Amino acid sequence: MTNMQYQEAVEWLFVQAPNYQIDGQKAYKPGLDNIRNLCEFFGNPQKKLKCIHIGGTNGKGSTSNMLASVLQESGYKVGIYNSPHLIDFTERIKINGKNCDKEFVFHFIQKLKKLPEEIQPSFFEFTTIMAFEYFHQQQVDVAIIEVGLGGRLDSTNIINPLVSAITNVQLDHQNILGNTIEEIAQEKAGIIKTHIPIISGDENEVVKTIIKNKANKENTAFIDATLIKSDFKSDLKGSYQEKNIRVVLALIEELRKLNFNISDENIERGLLSVHQNTGFIGRWFEFSQNPLTICDTAHNQAGLEYVFAQLNSINKHKHIILGFVNDKKIDEVMKILPRNAEFYFAKPSIHRGRHPQDYKDLLKEAKISYTISNSIQKAYLSAKEKCTKEEMIFIGGSNFVVGEFLEKNLEISE
Repeated sequence: MTNMQYQEAVEWLFVQAPNYQIDGQKAYKPGLDNIRNLCEFFGNPQKKLKCIHIGGTNGKGSTSNMLASVLQESGYKVGIYNSPHLIDFTERIKINGKNCDKEFVFHFIQKLKKLPEEIQPSFFEFTTIMAFEYFHQQQVDVAIIEVGLGGRLDSTNIINPLVSAITNVQLDHQNILGNTIEEIAQEKAGIIKTHIPIISGDENEVVKTIIKNKANKENTAFIDATLIKSDFKSDLKGSYQEKNIRVVLALIEELRKLNFNISDENIERGLLSVHQNTGFIGRWFEFSQNPLTICDTAHNQAGLEYVFAQLNSINKHKHIILGFVNDKKIDEVMKILPRNAEFYFAKPSIHRGRHPQDYKDLLKEAKISYTISNSIQKAYLSAKEKCTKEEMIFIGGSNFVVGEFLEKNLEISE
């Protein structure tokens, strides 16, 4: 298999099953019948795995990678399924920090091309069965599975995990999940299963009640991670990580009850070595020190509020590069933009990307200093040219913005 053959195979996957259409609907297939049929076709590899299921609006990636790092420090072989990827498709499926083997991806896609006509999977269903099969073939000790979207109808919800967690519930993907926190919380709580403990990391009493009620209905333990006191720190920076660490600690406590051998030293080392152990980047990721350049994939209002608050706490003039996709409520974002900043807006180079010309009126109303660039890279180069050593650069607004930036610049910086 050549690299070109691999790229062509992955391109077929994107073309065959778009991972997200402009209206957010075509790639989302409600119901679990399709993924059940798909898993059945491949011999139900998910039934041969010990899984941990992690849902929530924000923090899923950080939580799952922190947990993976702790488990690796404890001597376990850990599979982790995250989405979306930032640079290469194989980032979605990792074992002990190593991306999925490209040879496996290529050959598995050849099998997908031979599926019976009655099975018409979405892109995410394709990648989910691919992760299950890879983890099974590689005989991982445990697989950490991140929910793609929602929970109840998400294709990952076919698993029967050891323990589940919901990091938090915020407004996001309302066109699919519902327009209120209550509606979205009900969807997220759909991952709760009979006798399988559920950990909640949300401080909102309304959300807690919905999750707790579903736990009671399923006759299972409800664990409130917000009550945990912790001095543990992580190399994943960002003030919001304190909340995610509590969820990780609650998950570890449940795993210990299931005879996982995890020491406090494993926890400390694991939390401080997430980048090294898992290769996870993009969350308050310090790209460079001179000038200070940070990128973060926060892309909904709740996530951006945390990130912008942290930016405001840094006493430097800021050059902020932002880009958005079509389903984001940009008018809400405009109200919370950081102070003391020069802004650069650009369209992420995907079909879902929204061109800044579309929201130019909102930019004018915001009364900020801004420029519109033809690409994320041009915006970055422009900001870098203007930025002094005493100032800083921030890149964010979307996973795709950060991915595009890192793809163009990460190797250069290394």
